[in-house]
Amino acid sequence: METMQETKHDMLEKGAVLQRDKRTYAIAPHIPGGIVLDFNVMRKIVDTAEKYGAQALKLTSAQRIAIVGIEEDKVDQVWKELGMKKGHAIGLCVRSIKICPATHFCKRAQQDAVTLGLALDEKYHGKDLPSKFKMSVAGCPNSCSEPAVRDIGIMGTPKGYTVMIGGNAGIKPRLADILAENVPQEDVIPMVDKIINYYSEHAKSYERLGNMIERLGFERINQDLSN
Repeated sequence: METMQETKHDMLEKGAVLQRDKRTYAIAPHIPGGIVLDFNVMRKIVDTAEKYGAQALKLTSAQRIAIVGIEEDKVDQVWKELGMKKGHAIGLCVRSIKICPATHFCKRAQQDAVTLGLALDEKYHGKDLPSKFKMSVAGCPNSCSEPAVRDIGIMGTPKGYTVMIGGNAGIKPRLADILAENVPQEDVIPMVDKIINYYSEHAKSYERLGNMIERLGFERINQDLSN
């Protein structure tokens, strides 16, 4: 007979999170950057939630739409009907990349954070790492996507991007350290590659990037990443 622990693991693998009632689950289809260009996606989410008796739809801080209150035996059917990838809202991996409207939509934006953010999401979303890992990209210093409190925060300026590392808005908040400034858009992803590879090699299990910086020292990490 399947144990409760095995059932919990199976449901997490399905992207289903047990709710407060200890009976129903929430799932969050992946919507890169929270941008929906095909309005049929919204109709499908609403229609599926209604069809399977969900209790609510919740707009999350990670720019997803969580379908809340699904019975356990309906989770597989809901995913099949949606035909969408799961949003990695749990686990030791890269979560959905948070993106501001940037130059696609915002009159104040100074850099194309949408194109950059979607490219980062395509490459990293769901990637296994020593701990949960959050990234965001903002098109200007107004920082609507809150890059200063992300493991990697990327902020647009008139001269390029400021890349920050080690931010965290969790139980012990930490503002990110500035790693580089005035970075051209084409150089951001190679820099992120280097940061993530370094983190993968040096972090302890369950250690957030900011905690790793506190342990090893920012000066050392900055020097290592500069080589």
